[in-house]
Amino acid sequence: MPDLSLEQKAHAEGHSLVVGVDEAGRGPLAGPVSAAAVLLPEGYTHPLLDDSKKLSEKKREQIFEDLMEDERVVWGHSYAEVDEIDSINILKATHAAMARAVQQLDLDSPYCLIDGLAVPGFPFASEGIVKGDGKSLSIAAASIIAKVKRDRAMKTYAEQYPEYGFEKHKGYGTKAHLAALHAHGPCVLHRQSFAPVAQLSFKLD
Repeated sequence: MPDLSLEQKAHAEGHSLVVGVDEAGRGPLAGPVSAAAVLLPEGYTHPLLDDSKKLSEKKREQIFEDLMEDERVVWGHSYAEVDEIDSINILKATHAAMARAVQQLDLDSPYCLIDGLAVPGFPFASEGIVKGDGKSLSIAAASIIAKVKRDRAMKTYAEQYPEYGFEKHKGYGTKAHLAALHAHGPCVLHRQSFAPVAQLSFKLD
């Protein structure tokens, strides 16, 4: 289970504001990338908080609501929409969304623990933590917020584009999604820079 040891290490190195940063949705063929940044209060605990990928949707939703209701938790969130992803590529769009999420916190000199590899040129002092959502409570909290917000957005998009089944696969390249793509062609939510979409010659809705 993640804990606050990485945050405490950063505090000991002189960083007073330690923020966890994570994203959801880099791999899907459709929809935005969702990024979140979280500053937890000192000594924060939660009995269920873990890497969002290890949790059921019901538990993620419960933890999300707990985070939203706790006034001590400071968080920011940003999307990189499909046009941004297709314009600058998925990695750069993800990093841009992460930076915007941190900016929303409006903190003076935050130190960011970013899930995954280090991000060159990130506008805030930071370090990459591989599999950080399973190590750091701050990153785990960011992973929950990023995932739940994106899943909710994809369910809303499913109402606009019911033929794709976004409410089920959330834009990932499942067999059902690929079959729908071939049957209907891509919609405006599909990432044209991703090969399975680009290979289709259909016109955008």
